[in-house]
Amino acid sequence: MKYRAIDNQLFIDNRKRFTAAMKPNSIAIFRSNYEFVRNGDASLDFKQNSDFFWLTGIDQEDSFLVLYPDSPDGANKECLYLKQTNDTIAIWEGHKYTKKEAIATSGIASIFWNDGFESSIRPKINYAENIYLTLNENDRFSYKAPYSDLDFATQIRNQFPLHHYHRAAPILQRLRSVKSDIELGLTKHAIGISKLGFERLLHFVKPGVMEYEVEAELIHEYMRNAAIGHSFHPIVASGESACVLHYVENNRPCKDGDLLLVDCGVDYANYASDMTRVIPVNGKFTKRQKDVYNAVLRVMRAASKLIIPGTLLMEYHEIVGKELMEKELVDLGLISMDDIKNEDPNWPAYKKYFMHGTSHFLGIDVHDVGMRYEPMQAGNLFTCEPGIYIKEEGIGIRIENNLLITQNGPIDFMDEIKMPIEVDEIENIMNARK
Repeated sequence: MKYRAIDNQLFIDNRKRFTAAMKPNSIAIFRSNYEFVRNGDASLDFKQNSDFFWLTGIDQEDSFLVLYPDSPDGANKECLYLKQTNDTIAIWEGHKYTKKEAIATSGIASIFWNDGFESSIRPKINYAENIYLTLNENDRFSYKAPYSDLDFATQIRNQFPLHHYHRAAPILQRLRSVKSDIELGLTKHAIGISKLGFERLLHFVKPGVMEYEVEAELIHEYMRNAAIGHSFHPIVASGESACVLHYVENNRPCKDGDLLLVDCGVDYANYASDMTRVIPVNGKFTKRQKDVYNAVLRVMRAASKLIIPGTLLMEYHEIVGKELMEKELVDLGLISMDDIKNEDPNWPAYKKYFMHGTSHFLGIDVHDVGMRYEPMQAGNLFTCEPGIYIKEEGIGIRIENNLLITQNGPIDFMDEIKMPIEVDEIENIMNARK
């Protein structure tokens, strides 16, 4: 792995938290993600199943985890099944975990090779009354292709139809949304690399560079700091392209007088950062650009103060739109009081210029799992990312920081490391290079 070894106490504690929530005499089985074919004999880069990684720290394909805390055989309470290497695999694919390495990584003592999984899992399941399986139940997930969790659940249910089945996802969503100190340390490290990438851009961007050149500067900085790569496909959008929320072409020139919106994140040790910044291509905001930018920044600062224990996410989104953003849009002359008076309650006037949510859970996944309809709690990690998009003026501005909820108020991890955000900070750094 590129990243430094993670303290396996994280995964030991995570498994304890999960098994404590299981029903008596239950077995839980988890499978790693598939390797997906790209074309021909090439595969896409492997990305581990988030639940599997959270429970084991194992970053390898063709792996299984079995948790059976009430097993009559003590050696079967936690079992990990991995691909056994051989001379051919070593030559063509490289290193795979040894049993000793897997124990050190996961904290699991019982390590087996996966060619014996089918025969050894049957007696374990036969003694259990309940089986926990997981599916991708992220609210943002749209099922378009086969994936290992779904295929494995179908297989097990066909083989063992008389057991009682339970969803592991609701347990995992609640547990994964409350971050441990080790997880927060990994996230902070990812955010620190994000800062390096952004500062690199402030010294690089100028009229005439291509959006994809900006993207290349980011990945250069990420990789030279041992990140796995981007935590999602970066949005590098100049001019009116910034008004396309998920613009990913990144193929246009950055023009003099335009703004450049960069929404990007770092994947470090399978933990994500998520940052959005907007900079003037020529190093100087116009008055209008500055006014809109500062309006978004004021909303972001005010919205951040609402990310506290007890806040309901859906109500928070509405408050940010109706009470914070609405005023700024009126002051900018983008909507009028008549527009507000005559608005469709299902699509308020402010949504013409601010049409997306303000925050999402952050963690192993950049859009991490969490209980959206339950009150926020200490340990939750959120983004805060309001925006204003004025297509007719070619202005798209979104500003995004990452915040931890604590009992004493939110902690902005990007403010902690002095990530440039104010207009003067951005302009001063960009113009100091000249």
